[in-house]
Amino acid sequence: MTKFFIHRPIFACAIALLMLLVGGVSILTLPVSQYPDIVPGTVQVTSSYPGANAETTARVITQPLEQQINGVEGMIYMSSNSTSNGASVITVTFEVGYDLNIASVDVQNRVQTAEAQLPSETQQAGISVVKQSSDITMIVSLKAPEGGYDNTFLGNYAQINLMDPLTRVDGVGSITIFGLQNYSIRIWLDPDKLAALGITIDEVTSAIGNQNKDIAAGNIGQPPVPGAPAVQYQLSTLGQLQSAEEFGEI
Repeated sequence: MTKFFIHRPIFACAIALLMLLVGGVSILTLPVSQYPDIVPGTVQVTSSYPGANAETTARVITQPLEQQINGVEGMIYMSSNSTSNGASVITVTFEVGYDLNIASVDVQNRVQTAEAQLPSETQQAGISVVKQSSDITMIVSLKAPEGGYDNTFLGNYAQINLMDPLTRVDGVGSITIFGLQNYSIRIWLDPDKLAALGITIDEVTSAIGNQNKDIAAGNIGQPPVPGAPAVQYQLSTLGQLQSAEEFGEI
């Protein structure tokens, strides 16, 4: 048989090309999806408490959520992580083959029950419940040519321009930006001046919160008003502060 193909190289090449084409077509129809899952599915609950340390986050955010989520149907075990920047991540692992759509709904219902026990800052920021696999599909590195931008800029660029399109791709459960640093304003207080003016830190925090937010200003001339105004004016406000100078004017 070997001698037959050696003395007929054209025929051997034709057979080899035919086998290559058949193999390429077969790749698209292989029953890979028919094999059962061997990795347990997970549902991740993500929340935040701005300004809190790891201990406070674990006590105020993570513990109440864990107490409500614990014992949800199909759960194998649960792990959590509370960081020093106020982030709380709870990963609930379910039995192999358990429907993650049902699992995420069950976890979401438990989270809604626990929301009343959480701080208002956490409720305003929102709590994310996402089903996902425990495997990392891909890691992508983002860098600027010749070091033109720092890590803060690159992280925010990825968050604004890349996360949403990639999240819409079929099969993507969640996207994590490692080392993300958000732009923020750091305010330094002089304790001597605060004492001289009789102002507390809570009052400063309250003033910042009152002036650094978006509000609905309403309309002028909108019913109910006396008479019948011919024109209505919609008011708009400046919204959140945009620069360090604006924060300094509070």
